[in-house]
Amino acid sequence: MLRLAGKVALITGGSSGLGRVAAELFAAEGATVVVADVVEGDEVVEAIAAAGGDAGYVACDVTSSESVANAVAFAVETYGGLHVLHNNAGVMLADDDTPVSTSIETYQRTMDINVLGTMLSCKHAIPAMLESARVSGRAASIVNVASFVAHMGAATPQVAYTASKGAVLAMTREIATTYARQGIRCNALCPGPVMTPLLAKFLSDDDKRNRRLVHIPMGRFGDPLEIANGALFLASDESSWMTGQSLIIDGGITAAYVTPE
Repeated sequence: MLRLAGKVALITGGSSGLGRVAAELFAAEGATVVVADVVEGDEVVEAIAAAGGDAGYVACDVTSSESVANAVAFAVETYGGLHVLHNNAGVMLADDDTPVSTSIETYQRTMDINVLGTMLSCKHAIPAMLESARVSGRAASIVNVASFVAHMGAATPQVAYTASKGAVLAMTREIATTYARQGIRCNALCPGPVMTPLLAKFLSDDDKRNRRLVHIPMGRFGDPLEIANGALFLASDESSWMTGQSLIIDGGITAAYVTPE
């Protein structure tokens, strides 16, 4: 039995990076995937179809209530329901630094995408997920992408990003307790540093990469599939008695700080 058989999953930011890896994995595990992104998503939809899966793309700006509502409506009207919401869309901006040096514009854009975007997706998806849970008799699942920095300070200053992910984690707990008896589970996925194009922009040379690696007990960056597997677990019925929790996949960073030699 495929782990997401019969489920419709909406993935924000699903056209590239961790979102695309999750989209392809969810589809391989039987989900019908809705790729919702500001970036055109035909390439990932075609890749899923070529592998025998089912997916569709809808343009979605997570900072726009109207755009998010349209994406949810697309999922329900096209595929008949919504069982999984994977709030993956997010940013980490290059000039995000200390509270003194970070611009208000950078802080606000980070919060708009990472926090408001998560809230808007939940706002519009939850009514559809409640109905899908009622019809199927199986709990729906929200997976919010936070970060290991929601549990500890970052090795390098990024005040807006860290604050935003702390907010996502707190929001996750609130949603989980609100809907725990109504057929919706909500958990946070907290990745450590994963070598995606987003991170690669900030770690553009060996010195920068080594400064980050020294803090990772396992001595390497994460692989996108390792994070997608965590999202799959939270989305599936395998985590059926799990809500309001934080699944940290970080190579051991939060377990023990490694002092640079």
